[in-house]
Amino acid sequence: MNRPLDSAAPASVALPDILATDALTLSRRIRSRELSCLELMQATLVHLDSLNPRFNAVVSRIEPELALRQARDKDQLLDQGQWQGWMHGFPQAPKDLTATAGLPTTFGSPALAGNMTAHDSVVVERLRRDGAILIGKTNTPEFGLGSHTYNPLHGVTGNAYDPTRSAGGSSGGTAVALALHFLPVADGSDMMGSLRNPAAWNNVYGLRPGFGRVPMAPAADVFYQQLGTEGPMARNPQDLAWLLSTLAGPDARAPLSLPGDPLQFRQPLQADLRGRRIGWLGDFGGYLPIEPALLAANRAALSHFDTLGCLVEEVAPFFPMERLWRSWCVLRQLILAGHLGGLYGNPATRELLKPEARWEFEQSQGLDAATIAQAMATRSEWYAAVMKLFERYDHLVLPAAQLPPFDARWHWPDQVAGRAMDTYHRWMEVVIGPSLAGVPTAGVPAGFDAAGLPQGLQFMARPQAELALLQLCEGWYQATPWRHQAPPALRTPV
Repeated sequence: MNRPLDSAAPASVALPDILATDALTLSRRIRSRELSCLELMQATLVHLDSLNPRFNAVVSRIEPELALRQARDKDQLLDQGQWQGWMHGFPQAPKDLTATAGLPTTFGSPALAGNMTAHDSVVVERLRRDGAILIGKTNTPEFGLGSHTYNPLHGVTGNAYDPTRSAGGSSGGTAVALALHFLPVADGSDMMGSLRNPAAWNNVYGLRPGFGRVPMAPAADVFYQQLGTEGPMARNPQDLAWLLSTLAGPDARAPLSLPGDPLQFRQPLQADLRGRRIGWLGDFGGYLPIEPALLAANRAALSHFDTLGCLVEEVAPFFPMERLWRSWCVLRQLILAGHLGGLYGNPATRELLKPEARWEFEQSQGLDAATIAQAMATRSEWYAAVMKLFERYDHLVLPAAQLPPFDARWHWPDQVAGRAMDTYHRWMEVVIGPSLAGVPTAGVPAGFDAAGLPQGLQFMARPQAELALLQLCEGWYQATPWRHQAPPALRTPV
């Protein structure tokens, strides 16, 4: 299918103590000069060289000497009393869908091999502003299509807990880089679960912010594109919140970006969660095919809300979900037609596109105004129905995937729980509801299956309620034991 992982790489390595800490502690150690940026970079490069060939999370890496030189430059700034921000000296690797000046932005496609942009995206600008050092990119499916991270340019990214299994996607490289401590925190993006599914499948936290919280710009379309958003991933909610504080905030180039001070997300997240009302959506009354063992484990994980004093109630079916799927497909194809049209229209690059990309564009050519208008109306009805639920519940919860991490050699699962999947992305239908509603949604760990593979949940919050969502995630993090179950590839810190 693609370039294989390096089976000769070591099965496990010792995690250096420098890299074992959380991002906020790392930041404080650098600012206090207890740890140099150079020491952090040296440890990162050695660790990457040890495990990345086996997992393939970070691609398009810069030369080691360049990374070390930039780290020395960051130390010199500190010598001069110049601290750029809480990410000063942090190695970072933006997702390979986001424009990054000086590094290839290939979208994982042979049609864009070697593509270099002259500008940074807003997200990358903000990473640099807060002091990050960009050492490469994180791997993604071709054009971010499909929740399984593989492509012909860079190969497959293996799950952090078993590299023969899928890492999820499209922020699969991001999630694996975090789980294996290649990066302290990392950015990703999410249209169809791309910050939620890989976070859940790699035992980390991913936050899909609400519409406008993190500006997506510069872009060819800054008005209609309202299905995807960029956002943060981290190994714990407090680090997640701090990265959101870097990425969030208005930008004039994104006219729909939200006002507000992003520093609000730097406050402590501990909160009294007693009495918060949780609505469990489950499989929408049997509509979604979900592997029975996974659904049962997800349901069992809800007991941790009891520890937090939250009240959980099962939500009866409240919307015709097949209509929602049709709306999703139409609106997604409308957006992808703009992204893929130029490449599809050129015969030389059309043949380089993966079949799913060609299929998306070809499907879009049959759309008419009435079909698009109906899809928009359905989406609006869905939003109204979700808002009605939020009159009763503080948060809505549902699975983050419909099956466990599958064989990494597959292109995509053709059936789930005995039901055939009619498209390459139908197996991730569980994520479209939050995307279409546009509300803040987190992918969180929810334990491990009998094979030792991570599984997870989605937590939804009201519009613009990212802080309340982060507080719930922090409570969940403290109440659950799964942060202690490190990937088998990592041994005790030295």
